[in-house]
Amino acid sequence: MGMTITEAILAKHAKRASVSPGENVWCDVDVLMTHDVCGPGTIGVFEQEFGRDAKVWDPAKVVIVPDHYIFTADPKAHRNIALLRDFAKRQGLRYFYDADFVDADAPGVPAPYADPAKTSYRGVCHSALPQNGHTRPGEILLGTDSHTCTHGAFGEFATGIGNTEGGFVMGTGRLWLRVPPSMKFVFHGRMPDYLMGKDLILHVIGEIGFDGATYRAMEFAGEALASLNMDERCTICNMAIEAGGKNGVIEPDDVTIQYVEQRKQSDAPGYEVVRSAPDANYEAVYEFDASALEPTVAQPHCPDRRAKAKDLGDVKLDRAYIGSCTGGKTADFLAAARVLAGRTVAVETFIVPATTEVDMDLDRCKVNGKSLREIFQDAGCRIGPASCAACLGGPQDTFGRANEPINVVATTNRNFPGRMGHKEAGVYLASPLTAAAGAVAGRIADPRDYLS
Repeated sequence: MGMTITEAILAKHAKRASVSPGENVWCDVDVLMTHDVCGPGTIGVFEQEFGRDAKVWDPAKVVIVPDHYIFTADPKAHRNIALLRDFAKRQGLRYFYDADFVDADAPGVPAPYADPAKTSYRGVCHSALPQNGHTRPGEILLGTDSHTCTHGAFGEFATGIGNTEGGFVMGTGRLWLRVPPSMKFVFHGRMPDYLMGKDLILHVIGEIGFDGATYRAMEFAGEALASLNMDERCTICNMAIEAGGKNGVIEPDDVTIQYVEQRKQSDAPGYEVVRSAPDANYEAVYEFDASALEPTVAQPHCPDRRAKAKDLGDVKLDRAYIGSCTGGKTADFLAAARVLAGRTVAVETFIVPATTEVDMDLDRCKVNGKSLREIFQDAGCRIGPASCAACLGGPQDTFGRANEPINVVATTNRNFPGRMGHKEAGVYLASPLTAAAGAVAGRIADPRDYLS
């Protein structure tokens, strides 16, 4: 019996000929990522166990990306970044995407990036990692963030870990991992132009439940999936954790390799493409006809509360939010612009690019002669700086800390109580197409009604 892609990657990094689900194996790690929320805790564990003067196992493989609590005047958030900056300097880390602070009209708030290309700040870790060449097929990437599973879109084993494990990896470059059983989700047929990766993954989570893939590898395949770009594939793998998955993964193809080669760092190590064997064993296989699926929404307060957008027209909205590592990528904004071009939003609508590169794409990418930024501004949207922003609620001066229990349609990945502020707020998860339609209608709406 052959191995799945997840098993084959873990076997390779454990220096084993093969592994089986349920086995515990010591694996060498290729990349460790942390950020401004978990970074200080991870560093604290590392220094407690290895000593303050100890060196990380490889300063080129520890990547630190401030992103969650950046555009805020909160001094505690600033302290977190100061701790990261000090650690990166002492360790000589090659990849610390700093967020510079200035004392201007808003003391302590990061400097505006009129030209994002000139700042080391990159934005949301899960979009910044692939854009800056840290994701490669066949590798193991671990991060102190549950949505690290995003990077399985590049054919690697990527999963979230805790601060304790993160501190151990910092010092050793290894971690003890249990091999997960694999589940396969195959999307057949043609992908309709009114569906996005978000609809596919919300459909899957609704099918198996929020715990339906607990500590399983979720492998995604099929001709509909193969037609998607890397932004869309990242959306699908990003939300594997919302079904309890240990990791999400998609086998590399020409689309993957082209992206990786274009973003490859000059000193990047070589990588080996790994695929599932034809006779690999799966705990379960689910097959879907993508052409038969419809725009999908996850109702509060769980990602598995699946419903069709067309059946929720009586849900009044107070705000719309298009952003995050799940819905703030360039492909997401190109989709939203298809609905918002020439229209005006009926509710307060936030556009938050995931990274500074995406922010630049708002000016570089045009639809019918207008830039994305112009389309969103003309529609009455508010455009924020690249960051996690309201996805995790955040400090008191972020949108997420609203004092009233409002209804929001959001392209984010999680809608638990309090996720975006008030614990009674209703967060409806949807694709950028569906979120944009809701912004125009002032209620949950089917994007098919707004696409020509």
